[in-house]
Amino acid sequence: MVYIYKKIIADKAYYYLRASQKKGSKTIVKDIAYLGSKIKDVKDALEKLPKYKEQIRKAYTLMNIALESNLYLEKIHASKIKKNDYLDYGLLTEIEACKLHYNTVFKKMHELTKQEIFKNFIIEFAYNTASIEGNTIKLIEARNLLQEGFTPKNKTLREIYDLQNTETIFNSLFTSKEDINHELIIDIHTGLLKNIDSRIGYRTEDVRVFKSRFDSSPAQYVKTDMGLLLKWYNENKNNLHPLVLAAVFHHKFEKIHPFMDGNGRTGRMLLNYILLRNDYPPLIIHAKKRKEYLDALDEADDSKPTSFNKKEYTQLLGFAADEMIASYWGIFL
Repeated sequence: MVYIYKKIIADKAYYYLRASQKKGSKTIVKDIAYLGSKIKDVKDALEKLPKYKEQIRKAYTLMNIALESNLYLEKIHASKIKKNDYLDYGLLTEIEACKLHYNTVFKKMHELTKQEIFKNFIIEFAYNTASIEGNTIKLIEARNLLQEGFTPKNKTLREIYDLQNTETIFNSLFTSKEDINHELIIDIHTGLLKNIDSRIGYRTEDVRVFKSRFDSSPAQYVKTDMGLLLKWYNENKNNLHPLVLAAVFHHKFEKIHPFMDGNGRTGRMLLNYILLRNDYPPLIIHAKKRKEYLDALDEADDSKPTSFNKKEYTQLLGFAADEMIASYWGIFL
């Protein structure tokens, strides 16, 4: 197989066409052509390599993702964005590259094309966010359900409603202009648990979060703690980078655990709503990274409800950034 390899020397990027081949138990890797240091040069060079035309064609999708993501990364580097106190500069530039492409390319696509891409995103999001909570519907079944209306066999109604509700709520939030408040949070939760659980509204009973190392808010303090969280959000929404704001809000929300059920799904929806409100693309927390995700949340559990310490959130912020980058170029391109 062939792929594009980027080598950084003295802060400058150099691109090569690299080939890897399995020989017995070993993988042989070799740079077979230098493509240039600018994406335009790389694209031109690829057209002038007839010897590898067939291999390049087979690897086109992955190579196109590499080229587009690096093109917008070049643009961000050229704009010389300011460093952020809470995000690694390398991750920050990649996040901003996603945002730039999202606002200048994706949002200007034909309306039907945008709908198709966002439909694919919602299917992937619904499958992953539900799977994290134990839903057994497979990705292909989720796609058939939400795209074709085919009900998967041997699955519970709860699992089916779980995916359908997620799609409905995400679509409603995509065009919403309402800022985050108690009513919106409760409405999102109510919609996600429609036909699944009648226990809506902030809980009035204590809960224990399975395998967690933190104690959720006592029932009598849930409304107070949610008020403190919203106060923290309003004080920081114009100061923190939107990804930082969204990830920290998500953790603090999960630690309060304001509902009897559906806290994770509601929290991941709110995380994305904060991103969308700030013109950043939504992200998917992948089920295959569930342990890494929960570990990152656990790492921040010593934080105070109304404070934000960089050290406690470093792991979560890095994780959220990686998931945005992977989600965006894998779906929105």
